[in-house]
Amino acid sequence: MTSIEDYALLGDMGTAAMVGRDGSVDWLCLPRFDSPACLAALVGTPDNGFWRLAPATGAGTCAGRSYRPDTLVLDTWWRTATGVARVTDFMPTGSPLPCLVRMVEGVAGEVSLRSELRLRFHQGRVVPWVHGIDGCTVAVAGPDAVWLRIDGDGRLSGDEHATVAEFTVPAGRRIALVLAWEPSHHTEPPRSLAVPAETLLKETTDYWRGWAGRCRYQGPWRDAVVRSLITLKALTYAPTGGVVAAPTTSLPGCIGGGRNWDQRYCWLRDSTLTLSCLLRSGYREEAVAWLDWLVRTVASDPADLQSVYGVGGQRLLRETEAPWLSGYEGSQPVRFGNCADGSFQLDVYGEVLDTLYQSLRVGIAMPAHVWELVDALMGYLLRHWREPDQGVWQVRGPRRHFVHSKVMAWVAADRAVRMGKLLGRNGSSAQWWAMRQEVHRQVCRDGWDPRQGSFVQSYGSTALDATALLMPRLGFLPAQDPRVRSTVRALGALEEDGFLHRYAPGDEGVHPVDGMAGREGAFVSCSLWHADTLAATGHVLKARETFERVLAVRNDVGLLAEQWDPAAGRHLGNAPMAVSHLALVETAFALSAAPSRYPRTPAASDRRRSV
Repeated sequence: MTSIEDYALLGDMGTAAMVGRDGSVDWLCLPRFDSPACLAALVGTPDNGFWRLAPATGAGTCAGRSYRPDTLVLDTWWRTATGVARVTDFMPTGSPLPCLVRMVEGVAGEVSLRSELRLRFHQGRVVPWVHGIDGCTVAVAGPDAVWLRIDGDGRLSGDEHATVAEFTVPAGRRIALVLAWEPSHHTEPPRSLAVPAETLLKETTDYWRGWAGRCRYQGPWRDAVVRSLITLKALTYAPTGGVVAAPTTSLPGCIGGGRNWDQRYCWLRDSTLTLSCLLRSGYREEAVAWLDWLVRTVASDPADLQSVYGVGGQRLLRETEAPWLSGYEGSQPVRFGNCADGSFQLDVYGEVLDTLYQSLRVGIAMPAHVWELVDALMGYLLRHWREPDQGVWQVRGPRRHFVHSKVMAWVAADRAVRMGKLLGRNGSSAQWWAMRQEVHRQVCRDGWDPRQGSFVQSYGSTALDATALLMPRLGFLPAQDPRVRSTVRALGALEEDGFLHRYAPGDEGVHPVDGMAGREGAFVSCSLWHADTLAATGHVLKARETFERVLAVRNDVGLLAEQWDPAAGRHLGNAPMAVSHLALVETAFALSAAPSRYPRTPAASDRRRSV
């Protein structure tokens, strides 16, 4: 089984593919991120769909791989007894419909390779009807058609419900395979099949390098920052501006357990971080697109505000299970859709209002109707902020008075008051200010545990939660407040080998907070929050060590999953995870600006832990 950290991302800002070090594309949804998968071996078996392009099994080894600098174009080198070949994988950025290109070039000697494409539509279970048209192989199932063309000295043939090509490339010879999707009722081949693969490669390379060249960050971790920003751009659904949390579903937070979620959707909890990251990195156009998506999506009755939406702003994300898929390393169930769309979370009101406030501060125009949205959201929150909710982690256990949820209610009131001042609209500011003060007093009284010297996860609980690290960033308390410093010390109890869990990870039994069985890994974003807060409280050297510890566990092409398992030394959860890369960029900016009399630890950002 290929490890999560062995996968690289390909994408075109519409959908994404995951390709392993073994040359196999094991995950692809067409035509967009949240469409049914047609290659699903990632969460099943090879019978659920894959596309492998490599030397015959056992005939060669992967000598290395890397993205071309400042691009999402992946090169993989294969070495055999007879020579060396390079496979270049990418998804063209300019194609009107999704397309995946795999180019083979002989580097030395000659190498024999085999391409095997096993398409399985509708989440890896429907075998398509395959036939030939104009030299292409076409696979059709229901609304979907996938065309495959080979350029050069190669021929496509059928072999046990798969499309196979075998060919030999001497040094200097190139062969390209181009896979393109279009609706099955179209009768003409996709336009991308008429464009030479070399042209598609040049256009895609130029696009990514031009985009990456706009990055403002010039600090010591520039390579890591640019790679994270490219990843975030690849996770953006270009037609709407929505950013998916991850391109995958059901990669487990606990191997063999049920912590398997579909994260091919857009979470409001990441709203402010997304906007801030894009703006400070120099990507105002993308930040405005995200804001436009947000405003369109939440424009309805405030009582109906969800924590998660589809890339088009859709609300109904009905969660289903796929029993025909065995799950990644046997982790079941495999889920499609996400029932978090029906959870009650107070934090999302603060996220939305904070995002609107931050955009207003940097001069992004706010349409008149958005103030009506602010007023409506605050009207609802005034009536409901005292209620328990399911928290930022969307626990599937009982509702609680989560401290972070109340802090975000404070953020909502604070930002509404500030926006009112900026816009000269102070009609309800007295009520909002009163709520702001009351929430602050309540959190400092009921969310504080004097015995531990720490803010806790929920009122009346002794459990710790990494979200307390966000208090200084949100402005709830200054970093130098003794309660913040004491909380940072107490949260050391959540550390494992220098990585921070979001809350006590539990054991193999049912977790008392989230109602799920199994022990999960440490959340990458929490460790980065820890670095931020350490720097803000004056512990800059330790903050940098924490940050570079995270950088060291990126995979060989610079990607991070949702979690890191310190005990097993491996990635867990869906990958690559947007919030992990968002937090990485924010921490790089924060540490680059932090004064320190200590030198940066040498070259740690370029090291990789063996994974």
